[in-house]
Amino acid sequence: MTNKNIYRQFVASGLCVGALLLSGNVVAQSGITLYGQVDTYVGSVQAIGQQNRTSLLGGSGGMQTPYWGIKGTEDLGGSLKAIFALESWYRPDTGASARYNGDNFFSRSAYVGLQGSMGTIKFGRNTTPYWISTVTFNPFAGSFAFSPAIYQSYFSNGSVAAPLLGDSGWSNSVVYTTPNMAGLVANAIYSFGEVPGDMGKNKVGGNLLYKNGELGATLAYQQVDYSQVPGDLGVAFAKQKALFAGLSYDFKVVKLFGYLQRLDNKVSTGDLKRNSAQIGISAPLGTGSVLASYAYMKTKGTMENNRNSWAIGYDYPLSKRTDLYSAYYRDSVSGIGKGDTLGFGIRHYF
Repeated sequence: MTNKNIYRQFVASGLCVGALLLSGNVVAQSGITLYGQVDTYVGSVQAIGQQNRTSLLGGSGGMQTPYWGIKGTEDLGGSLKAIFALESWYRPDTGASARYNGDNFFSRSAYVGLQGSMGTIKFGRNTTPYWISTVTFNPFAGSFAFSPAIYQSYFSNGSVAAPLLGDSGWSNSVVYTTPNMAGLVANAIYSFGEVPGDMGKNKVGGNLLYKNGELGATLAYQQVDYSQVPGDLGVAFAKQKALFAGLSYDFKVVKLFGYLQRLDNKVSTGDLKRNSAQIGISAPLGTGSVLASYAYMKTKGTMENNRNSWAIGYDYPLSKRTDLYSAYYRDSVSGIGKGDTLGFGIRHYF
């Protein structure tokens, strides 16, 4: 599946089991769609700094985290539509819901909103614009098993703290998306902290996405003010600002991806800054595509280390909705050690 298809899946999402019981007449009038994706792989993982290797059936997905959902629309007249989406992650190896124990059932998306000529507004739990920019401008997209970009931005891998705070979706949020303006789309998100007596503990973010022919570009920003203690940086943490700039260009024989990222953490014991960059390619080979990516991160401040991550893989489509893949990921952090993941998997959209 291409990054463009994955992006569309994040923009249009939903899940509600109860809606399946509706009559055919109601479903037709409401424009309700059931959809999702199943992704699992067989492989092994060696965590950073550890000697032992774990063999596994990767139920949390190799190329993409499994999910399923329902989305719907209602025509209100005059180009205005009511929209909704409810969506859940799940783990096909055990049948358990959500990404991990304690995760909310509708943690991927849960919103209702309006869509018209002036754009789209959604209320509820929404995918962040920052996440959309990250998965669109790296060849491994949203892979939590093999993508250096995702590892270095969102995933702790046990012994290494995840640098980006706030998750890929924000609860209690409002998102506004502009109409497409000659290839340019803007998104803005605000998440209410809902803390009595403290109006400042909120989250805000947004991005610009540009697509013109073979060229793609993005600029994303988000700021997290925590009302509770995040585990990565302890009680001294106050605020994080994140800035992301990405480019892609499809030369047909190879598609190039790249980004730069800057994270500023405000900590009472001393500020912490993380700078990172990623470069990657997707190149057709036979019926499938070769994927490769390298990412580097340097941390300065209250803790200092360098992180190098690279991955290579091959994605082979069996049809428009089913693909086979194999991939290898290597991660190393100065002063901590190295780790890697190897897997062979299958993904199917429905």
